[in-house]
Amino acid sequence: MKSTAIAASLVAALTLSACTTSNPYTGQTQLSNATGGTLIGAGAGAVAGGIIGAATGTDPRIAALIGAGIGGIAGAGVGSYMDQQEAELRAQLRGTGVSVTRVGQQIILNMPSNITFSSDSATVQQQFSQTLVSVALVLKKFPKTIVDVYGHTDSSGDDAYNLQLSQRRAVAVATLLSSQGVDQRRFFIEGRGEIDPISTNATEVGRATNRRVEIKLSPVQG
Repeated sequence: MKSTAIAASLVAALTLSACTTSNPYTGQTQLSNATGGTLIGAGAGAVAGGIIGAATGTDPRIAALIGAGIGGIAGAGVGSYMDQQEAELRAQLRGTGVSVTRVGQQIILNMPSNITFSSDSATVQQQFSQTLVSVALVLKKFPKTIVDVYGHTDSSGDDAYNLQLSQRRAVAVATLLSSQGVDQRRFFIEGRGEIDPISTNATEVGRATNRRVEIKLSPVQG
């Protein structure tokens, strides 16, 4: 299980630190919220969901959402549910520069840095904010999906700095989505730094491809 903490609110979860922590679900030592992953929860229901998740081995977000009355999708309905969500995302994001990729029952949104952030910045560019508002509209319409937000950089510069920059960018995207009313309990945020390239870092074109934020949507199955 990739969660490191359940926070009472999104703002609290964004506090940065630079130490390691023990994952309560696996017992493994991993990076703290600042450089690793943060699971966002909202209130006591999310905490209860985390406890259920620890006991059952499921993602605590799913347990929290089901505990809050958001039922899972029955087996045969998963494909149709994700098909509809994919179609609406494609319609909303056409011409924005964001790619929509279907991988099994998951949907991946790839947001390259040239349309999301200025160089060396974690502030969402104003014109891209409207794109994220469009994403949020779809996410609110399809509440039975959990939302993983991953920040990535190229390999240029200091590794530790890149890791924190990727985390801050992922946090910025998740924060904007949450500000539009997307349930905070659905989010997992992780800065991946330079460790997960999708192209070569030997060329500028490749490095530009690697600088990105990805959103992965997965169904809550019941």
